[in-house]
Parts: sequence; C-alpha cells; structure tokens
Amino acid sequence: MAKIKITETGLRDGHQSLIATRMRTEEMVPILETMDNAGYHALEMWGGATFDASLRFLDEDPWDRLRTFRRIIKKTNLQMLLRGQNLLGYKHYADDVVDLFVDKAIANGIDIIRVFDALNDTRNLEAAIKATKKYGGHAQGAMAYTISPVHTNEVFVNLAKEMEQMGADSICIKDMAGLLDPYNTYDLVKSIKAAIKVPLELHTHATSGMGSMSYLKGAEAGVDIIDTAISPFGEGSSQPSTEPMVATFRGTRYDTEMNMDLLNDTAAYFKPIRDKYIQEGLLDPKLLGVDINTLRYQIPGGMLSNLVSQLKQANAMDKFEEVLKEVPRVREDLGYPPLVTPTSQIVGTQAVLNVVTGERFKMVPNEVKMLVKGMYGKTTVPIKEDIVKKVIGDEEQITVRPADLIKPELAEIRKQAAGYMIQEEDVLTQALFPGPAQEFFKKREAKASGLDADLINQEFKLYPV
Repeated sequence: MAKIKITETGLRDGHQSLIATRMRTEEMVPILETMDNAGYHALEMWGGATFDASLRFLDEDPWDRLRTFRRIIKKTNLQMLLRGQNLLGYKHYADDVVDLFVDKAIANGIDIIRVFDALNDTRNLEAAIKATKKYGGHAQGAMAYTISPVHTNEVFVNLAKEMEQMGADSICIKDMAGLLDPYNTYDLVKSIKAAIKVPLELHTHATSGMGSMSYLKGAEAGVDIIDTAISPFGEGSSQPSTEPMVATFRGTRYDTEMNMDLLNDTAAYFKPIRDKYIQEGLLDPKLLGVDINTLRYQIPGGMLSNLVSQLKQANAMDKFEEVLKEVPRVREDLGYPPLVTPTSQIVGTQAVLNVVTGERFKMVPNEVKMLVKGMYGKTTVPIKEDIVKKVIGDEEQITVRPADLIKPELAEIRKQAAGYMIQEEDVLTQALFPGPAQEFFKKREAKASGLDADLINQEFKLYPV
C-alpha cells in the first residue's frame, strides 16, 4: 500500500467555498515557499471561480496569479479545475478556444488539469483531455458524484473506465456536495480501483460532517490521493482540514510523510487572514458548521442559499419547504442531472417557478429549454417525454456532442480584444467573460497611463462585493 498523497485546496476551493474566492494573490504569496516544502502532491490554486472573481472583484489578472505562483513553487504540482467544454465560464465554447486555453494554462505553469462535466457527459471532456495531453499536462478526469435512484456505483465505475480509455492520466471522484458516506466510499473506491490502472483521487466537502470519515475509509479501500484544505480554510462547506488527516495517517501504512511543522506554520499564517474575512462579513461562521440538509435534500449549500435568495425576491419564503420537496421532482423530470454548476441553478430555478406559479413547467427559463434540447449534453437517463413536449414542443433534441454545433470562435474574439491586447492570454479572458474583461482591460490601460486609482474607479463601474 503506497502512502496517501495530499492535494491542498486552500488556495482555490477552500476560499471559494468559504469566502467566495476573495483571497488576493498578495495574501497567498508570502506562504507559498513554506507550502512548497511541506510535501504536498499538488496545490490546487487556479480554475473554478478564481478566474471570474479575480476580474470582477479583485482587479487582478488571473494569468498573473498563475505566473507568480509558478515562479515561487518549484517542487509541487500546480493544479486547476476546468469545467470541460465550459472551461471556466458558463456556456460551451468552440474547440479552438478550449485548445488555446489549455495550451496557455500549461505554458503559464499548470501541471494537472482536473476536467469535469456537470452532466458527466464524457463527450464534453474530449477536447480538454486531448489538449492537455497534446501540450504535456496531466489530464485528470473527474466524475461529479451524486445520489439518485439511477446513480449506482456501477455508473461511476463505468465512467471511470471510459475516462481512462479517453486518455485520462488519473481519475477523481468529485463529491461537490459532501454526499459520500464512509462505507459507500469504501465500496466505491474498491470497485473503481479494481477497474482502472491509473491513480484515483477523492474529493469531498465537510458540509454533511462525514468528509474526514469518508477519506479514512477511502484510504483503507486503496485511494491514492485525497483533497484537503489547510485548517483556517477547511471544514464546513470546504474540504476536511489538512493537518488532522495528516496526523490521522502518521505512523500507519498510509503515512503521508508530510512536514507537520510546516503545515502548522501555514495554518498560523492563514488564521489572521481568515479572521479578517470574518470581521469583514465575507466569511459567515455558519458555513463552518454541519448542514445536514445536504443529506436530507441532496442540495449543495450554495444552491440552498440561491433558493432562499430567489424566494425572498418573489416574496415567497413561506414556500421554502415546498420548493425543497419540488427540487428532487424536477431533477427526476430532467433526467437526474448532478446538482453542480450550472445544472444546480437550472434545476433550482425551475423548482422555484413551479411552486411560485402554482403550475409545473408553466414558466420555463431558456436554460431549462437548452438542457432539455440536449445543448448541455446527455443526461444520465432520458428526459421524460411529456416534459420534453411541454418544454420544447415539437423541437428536435440534439444527439451530437454539443460543441460540434459551435463554429470556431477565436478569430472573432481576437477582433473584440484587439484594442486592449498586451498578451495572447487576453483573448481567452475576453472569450470567457466579455463584460468584466473589457472593464478590466480599461482599468489596466488607465493604470498604465498613470491615472489616479480613485479616478479609475469613478470612470469605470465596479461590480459590488
């Protein structure tokens, strides 16, 4: 039995889960050398919401963050999370955009690219995995773990085998809502390990209170790598904390062989930063607790807060329990999609509309129509025929890979970014977030011209925090 390896998520998913990805590059830089020497397998520090948040809220170039980390981190793999054909945005992009993005991510310092798709449609992983291999990166195929009558362990074993056959260098069980229980973790890991030859990584959240126990049983079943977050940005809706897991395995055959003194130094460094965000109101202490509703309704914490927000806007908070009961019904109607961005928002919004209007699928957002039409990909089981009829009428569902319908986009995007480009990566920033990108480019240009920062803030509208 090989030692358990640790991927540290505090630099990405940890602060994404607890403070909406608001930690600045300058706050992380002083501790990076210490973390590099601690013995981690990888530091997950890019992708997910970091790109969006850097532009909208931090006035930072996400590419600069990556280059800065790479200059300091010499020994440890840098890892990112990629939403397959969605990249880091919220829609599918053409293959030429995916190829260039992966090229530049690896060229600027990323070693491991974790690729997942909200529907677990492996066709949406093809372009990103192919590009990662092409440019010399490590392609990790990730499956979005979920619970439903049709999501048996066999489904996930088959997904793992399919991803391995596609060329994935490792596989990740991505439990974004903290739904894994310890004993099923053991069975699932054991089954997948028997079916694949590449390393297996386990990712969960501590939301339900079972995360660290699931990691322990995963280790016993033969998992190779687990995702943890340094304690100031661990637990609650984040990952189980790094130090307790390292201490748990010490002296056993799973010993991580990590330097606990350096981990303690890292935790001590981040504690005042965490406390600052609590004082500023960005970190709600409630997020550090256990939310058993995650198991009761199988709804991720972020989705739960979105439902509350939508009901408050509709002045219908009295219908909260009714909406929670409607979510699983809508999910069943739509082919049991995993509840992760963007399908969690799609299912949740439809549930709210069904309850508030008093009639199911009377009002249907465009995103639901796109999902039913097949524009996001293939659902685990076919969407019910009566729902298809009600949502898109006589329109035909597509059966091809959705990106096959998207023409090459780079040439047009280059034109849009032409006036502001100072690096090739700006084309990708423009492709993913056109509005925020333009505002960021303008502010960057103004700063380069020596304009006062206050004038810049007045001249260009900033997104509210």
